[in-house]
Amino acid sequence: MEKILIVEDDREIARIICDHLRDCGYHVTWASTGKEGWEDFKVDHFDVVLVDLMLPEMDGFTLCKTIRLESDIPLLIVSAKHEDESKIHGLNLGADDYLTKPFSLEELQARINSHLRRYRRYLNKNENENIFSYLHGLIIDFDKKIVYLNEEEISLTGKEFELLFLLAKNPFQTFAKSELYEHIWKQEDVAGNNTVTVHIKSLRKKLADETKSAKFIQTVWGIGYRFIGEQIS
Repeated sequence: MEKILIVEDDREIARIICDHLRDCGYHVTWASTGKEGWEDFKVDHFDVVLVDLMLPEMDGFTLCKTIRLESDIPLLIVSAKHEDESKIHGLNLGADDYLTKPFSLEELQARINSHLRRYRRYLNKNENENIFSYLHGLIIDFDKKIVYLNEEEISLTGKEFELLFLLAKNPFQTFAKSELYEHIWKQEDVAGNNTVTVHIKSLRKKLADETKSAKFIQTVWGIGYRFIGEQIS
């Protein structure tokens, strides 16, 4: 039974969608705010996420961006916003589809089924392809959460692996320190907080990655960090 997460602040719309999808045989979880939806996503496994844009606590655009940094799961925006700008922005953030309200429940179900079929093919194709090798002896097994350097397993803390996972999954994308902190620690960053700096320093030490001649994690001065490891095909 596929599991669907619905993030929708309109209780009546959420009820109608949840009832229909449950009748279709899906297991459905409903979150009424963006923050609640993100928390649900982190603690459970879902096969599809439906996101409204106008959400309290965390808007739908931010939620889509945050989910896409973590997962390739089918992500569908369901919104009353009809403007092309909103559609383009949502799709550029990584959403796979965009439905404007009102829509038929049959169309919603058909789109969910279509994206699920594609996602299953993607998973089957990539079942054994989530292990990445880089120059200078780094290997990251993203499924088993194991990191090797020169054929020896490296012991990383949970936060160190989350940092490496996020950076390596988004190569050459610069992340601000505050962005890393809020994404990994799920708390608002405050001035003077050096938590990310401390963890990056420890991670670099374990990767034998010198700051001045970085092979994996590069400092973008005045901003944050990015992953520059060169993947071996």
